[in-house]
Amino acid sequence: MRFRQVTMADIGTQEIFVGFGDVDISDRLTLARTFDYFQEVAINHAETLGVGRAALAKSGQVWILSRSSVLMEKRPAFHEKIIIRSWPRSWEKLFAKRDYDIQDMAGNVLVRGRSGWLIVDIETHRPLRPQFIVDTLPENKGLDALNEIVSLNTREHLALAGERIPCYSDIDYNGHVNNARYVQWIQDITEPDVFVKADSMRLDINYLRETRLDETVELWKAPIEQGFAYEGRKKDAAQSGGRIAIFRAELRAYAGIP
Repeated sequence: MRFRQVTMADIGTQEIFVGFGDVDISDRLTLARTFDYFQEVAINHAETLGVGRAALAKSGQVWILSRSSVLMEKRPAFHEKIIIRSWPRSWEKLFAKRDYDIQDMAGNVLVRGRSGWLIVDIETHRPLRPQFIVDTLPENKGLDALNEIVSLNTREHLALAGERIPCYSDIDYNGHVNNARYVQWIQDITEPDVFVKADSMRLDINYLRETRLDETVELWKAPIEQGFAYEGRKKDAAQSGGRIAIFRAELRAYAGIP
């Protein structure tokens, strides 16, 4: 086991002002834009550490986001200056863990996150054990934003709440719907007051299968305690009339800090 002091290079950071397009009518940061923030700082930091997109592609591999949890304890306001941070956090089974937070300029943590990434063989689409990559990265021992990678099961009594057909602006470099777009879809099938009135929120999401351009996605929803469960489904070509889940998510919204 490796023990060493955490350095500045071990943690990716970015200072920004919360933009006009990042907030809702409550004048506070949205969940979808938070996922965008975390995605950008994670990708940039992976490049700095030498394990970014180009480096893995040379070995026929690619990073795929599999699970993510974000807890917004206090939502940053429009034009507030914030520090977005991300760092690798060892590995668990097939998942390379990466944590995130957002701090104000006084160092107070406003948002916390943890994600689980897979390293996938581009040709076979099979996940690989991440140890050979993760063991080259800073361990950041004891620096935990959240303590778990949440695995979600399908909920009962989900009702069809809408559908989306991915278009150009939904698709990322890998040719499938970007992870933050699913969060945007979740926002769009949820009553706006849920987000506008929420002082704090938590979203756990599992990405189960990729979705490509022009594939129709059914969006299903059911109420749960303090929020909603969601599932995205698309037609399964192997089954006549069948559907397969492409993502599952659970949202909990609170007045005040949970």
